[in-house]
Amino acid sequence: QVQVTESGGGLVQAGGSLRLSCAGSGRTFSWYRMGWFRQAPGKEREFVASITWTDGRAFYADSVKGRFTISRNNAKNTVYLQMNSLKPEDTAVYYCEIVTPSGGSWGQGTQVTVSS
Repeated sequence: QVQVTESGGGLVQAGGSLRLSCAGSGRTFSWYRMGWFRQAPGKEREFVASITWTDGRAFYADSVKGRFTISRNNAKNTVYLQMNSLKPEDTAVYYCEIVTPSGGSWGQGTQVTVSS
Protein backbone atom coordinates (compact mmCIF):
# COMPACT_ATOMS: atom_id res chain seq x y z
CA GLN A 1 0.00 0.00 0.00
CA VAL A 2 1.35 3.39 -1.00
CA GLN A 3 0.97 6.23 1.49
CA VAL A 4 0.26 9.55 -0.20
CA THR A 5 0.69 12.95 1.44
CA GLU A 6 -0.15 16.29 -0.17
CA SER A 7 0.95 19.73 0.98
CA GLY A 8 1.23 23.28 -0.25
CA GLY A 9 -2.36 24.45 -0.45
CA GLY A 10 -3.54 27.80 0.83
CA LEU A 11 -5.25 31.08 0.08
CA VAL A 12 -4.02 33.21 -2.81
CA GLN A 13 -5.34 36.13 -4.81
CA ALA A 14 -6.36 35.72 -8.44
CA GLY A 15 -3.32 35.87 -10.66
CA GLY A 16 -1.09 34.45 -7.97
CA SER A 17 0.82 31.18 -7.75
CA LEU A 18 1.03 28.13 -5.52
CA ARG A 19 3.06 24.95 -5.63
CA LEU A 20 1.57 21.70 -4.40
CA SER A 21 3.68 18.73 -3.38
CA CYS A 22 2.77 15.07 -3.18
CA ALA A 23 5.06 12.59 -1.48
CA GLY A 24 4.63 8.84 -1.75
CA SER A 25 6.05 6.05 0.36
CA GLY A 26 7.11 2.58 -0.63
CA ARG A 27 9.05 1.08 -3.48
CA THR A 28 8.75 3.24 -6.56
CA PHE A 29 10.00 0.84 -9.21
CA SER A 30 6.43 -0.35 -9.77
CA TRP A 31 4.78 3.07 -9.96
CA TYR A 32 3.02 3.88 -13.22
CA ARG A 33 2.09 7.49 -12.80
CA MET A 34 1.20 10.24 -10.34
CA GLY A 35 -1.65 12.62 -10.90
CA TRP A 36 -3.54 15.56 -9.50
CA PHE A 37 -7.31 15.82 -9.34
CA ARG A 38 -9.52 18.46 -7.78
CA GLN A 39 -13.01 18.68 -6.38
CA ALA A 40 -14.90 21.92 -5.92
CA PRO A 41 -17.94 22.15 -3.61
CA GLY A 42 -20.96 20.56 -5.23
CA LYS A 43 -18.96 19.22 -8.17
CA GLU A 44 -17.43 15.91 -9.13
CA ARG A 45 -13.75 15.23 -8.82
CA GLU A 46 -11.97 16.13 -12.04
CA PHE A 47 -8.61 15.40 -13.60
CA VAL A 48 -6.03 18.19 -13.52
CA ALA A 49 -2.67 16.74 -14.58
CA SER A 50 -0.61 13.56 -14.49
CA ILE A 51 2.94 12.45 -15.15
CA THR A 52 4.38 9.03 -15.87
CA TRP A 53 6.91 7.91 -13.32
CA THR A 54 9.58 6.37 -15.56
CA ASP A 55 9.77 8.77 -18.50
CA GLY A 56 8.03 11.90 -17.24
CA ARG A 57 5.35 12.28 -19.88
CA ALA A 58 2.90 14.93 -18.72
CA PHE A 59 -0.80 15.34 -19.45
CA TYR A 60 -3.08 18.26 -18.62
CA ALA A 61 -6.73 19.15 -18.53
CA ASP A 62 -7.58 21.82 -21.08
CA SER A 63 -8.65 24.16 -18.29
CA VAL A 64 -5.12 24.32 -16.84
CA LYS A 65 -2.90 24.03 -19.92
CA GLY A 66 -0.39 26.85 -20.07
CA ARG A 67 -0.94 27.76 -16.42
CA PHE A 68 -0.08 24.61 -14.45
CA THR A 69 3.05 22.49 -14.69
CA ILE A 70 3.46 19.00 -13.24
CA SER A 71 6.92 17.66 -12.48
CA ARG A 72 8.50 14.90 -10.44
CA ASN A 73 11.58 14.22 -8.38
CA ASN A 74 12.20 10.50 -8.50
CA ALA A 75 14.90 10.65 -5.83
CA LYS A 76 12.40 12.18 -3.39
CA ASN A 77 9.37 10.13 -4.47
CA THR A 78 7.60 13.43 -4.97
CA VAL A 79 5.47 15.07 -7.63
CA TYR A 80 4.80 18.79 -7.82
CA LEU A 81 2.08 20.91 -9.31
CA GLN A 82 3.16 24.48 -10.04
CA MET A 83 0.05 26.58 -10.44
CA ASN A 84 0.39 30.04 -11.98
CA SER A 85 -2.16 32.65 -13.06
CA LEU A 86 -4.66 31.18 -10.63
CA LYS A 87 -8.34 31.93 -11.10
CA PRO A 88 -11.24 31.79 -8.62
CA GLU A 89 -12.56 28.77 -10.52
CA ASP A 90 -9.40 26.88 -9.53
CA THR A 91 -10.68 26.86 -5.96
CA ALA A 92 -11.03 23.25 -4.85
CA VAL A 93 -9.58 20.49 -2.74
CA TYR A 94 -6.65 19.06 -4.68
CA TYR A 95 -5.96 15.35 -4.41
CA CYS A 96 -2.91 13.37 -5.45
CA GLU A 97 -3.14 9.84 -6.80
CA ILE A 98 -0.33 7.34 -7.25
CA VAL A 99 -1.07 4.47 -9.59
CA THR A 100 0.72 1.14 -9.26
CA PRO A 101 -0.07 -2.36 -10.52
CA SER A 102 -2.19 -2.75 -7.37
CA GLY A 103 -4.36 0.21 -8.25
CA GLY A 104 -4.59 3.84 -7.19
CA SER A 105 -3.78 5.32 -3.78
CA TRP A 106 -5.09 8.73 -2.76
CA GLY A 107 -4.01 11.38 -0.33
CA GLN A 108 -6.24 13.29 2.04
CA GLY A 109 -6.30 16.40 -0.15
CA THR A 110 -5.14 19.98 0.26
CA GLN A 111 -7.36 23.04 0.00
CA VAL A 112 -6.63 25.71 -2.59
CA THR A 113 -8.66 28.90 -2.38
CA VAL A 114 -8.31 31.67 -4.96
CA SER A 115 -9.91 34.98 -4.06
CA SER A 116 -11.10 37.45 -6.69
